[in-house]
Amino acid sequence: MNSSKLNRRLNQSIGVFLGIAIAIWVLRGFGAITFLPGGIIWLLLLGAVAMGILSYVQKIWWRF
Repeated sequence: MNSSKLNRRLNQSIGVFLGIAIAIWVLRGFGAITFLPGGIIWLLLLGAVAMGILSYVQKIWWRF
């Protein structure tokens, strides 16, 4: 897998993690899904941050 495909997949996964986290956060705020703990939202947000860091580091590693 070349760097552009890997970077594209990492960027897509960032969007997926952020999208799911925001959707859960909004639905939980409206009271639609109150049974989900707040820790799930934090895990999704931290997963998106981790994917962002991996995407950035991957760009740097492929230069050398």
